[in-house]
Amino acid sequence: MFVLATLLALMLPMTAGAVQPDEVLDNPVLEQRARSISGNLRCLVCQNQSIDDSDAELARDLRLLVRERLVAGDTDTEVYDFVVARYGEFVLLNPVFAGHTIFLWVATPILLAGGLIVLAIWAVRRRKTVTGKSGLSSDEEKALERLRKN
Repeated sequence: MFVLATLLALMLPMTAGAVQPDEVLDNPVLEQRARSISGNLRCLVCQNQSIDDSDAELARDLRLLVRERLVAGDTDTEVYDFVVARYGEFVLLNPVFAGHTIFLWVATPILLAGGLIVLAIWAVRRRKTVTGKSGLSSDEEKALERLRKN
């Protein structure tokens, strides 16, 4: 029981994110909106973390920017639009579904289907070879058998 409690206590700081106490807004509703938005924005330094989880200085600047925009009265969409206009769509952890990003959305299923088809063709050819059905004519089979005996 002690080990479980210790592990949970050690994991608790990992869930807190990188938001510093001086960044937290006094209004809990705005703070919740800020956390929601910053959880969906990519840290441009770390690239695999949200700005909410990153300790990078740029991530901190972006978190403060998001909070400034919310305090100024921007909607969530306006905040996203502002950040995307400034840093590009790469800043979004989840890319938008649009004509220029369609490849991101369809490439994975197409590549998976293609890989499965190649694997199926390979398995069928392998099974034919293993079962002895090599596609040789009877004369070729006899010639091959004579060569194997020699």
